[in-house]
Amino acid sequence: MRQVSIALTGLAVALCLAGPITAQDRSLSELMDELAQPDAQDVQGLQDEIRRRWARSGSAAVDFLVVRGDEALEQGNLIRAVEHFTAAIDHAPDFAEAWNGRAAAYYLQGEYGLSIADIRIALALNPQHYGAMTGLALILEYMGDTARAYTIYQMADALNPHQPTVTEALDRLGRALGRDA
Repeated sequence: MRQVSIALTGLAVALCLAGPITAQDRSLSELMDELAQPDAQDVQGLQDEIRRRWARSGSAAVDFLVVRGDEALEQGNLIRAVEHFTAAIDHAPDFAEAWNGRAAAYYLQGEYGLSIADIRIALALNPQHYGAMTGLALILEYMGDTARAYTIYQMADALNPHQPTVTEALDRLGRALGRDA
C-alpha cells in the first residue's frame, strides 16, 4: 500500500512540474472537440492552433507557396494569389489549405463557381474545415440559395460556435426561412 501511495505522490509531483497542458499538447481531434463546446476557454488560442495545424502540409516548399498566396491575398493581388495556391495544389493536391486559399482568391475575383469547386475539394480533404464551410455558405447566401446556406452555416456552427458572423447569419437566415436559429 505504501508503494502505491509513493507512486501516486510521484505522479502528482511529475504532473505539477510538467506545467499546464496547452493547445500544442493536444491532438487536433481534442482541439476540435473543445472548440465545439459553447463554453470553451481560450477560443482564440484554440482557433489559432487549429489553423496552424491545418497550415502544415509536410513540405516547406508547399507551405511557403501557401504563405505567399496568403500575402498576395492580403495585398489584393488576386492573380498572383491564384498562381501561388495553384502551384501549391500542383505539388500537394491533398493539402486542403491550398484549395481553400485558392477558393478565397476566386471568391474575391467574383468567380463563385470556381470558388465553390475548390471549397468542395477542401471540404473533401478536411471535413471539419469550418472556415471553408462558412465561405461556401456565404457564396450560397449571396447567390440566393438561402436554405442550403442556412444548413451549411449550421454545420460550421456545430464545429465552431464562436464565430459571430456565423451566428448573425443563422439569425438572419433563420428569420428569412421562418426557423429558429
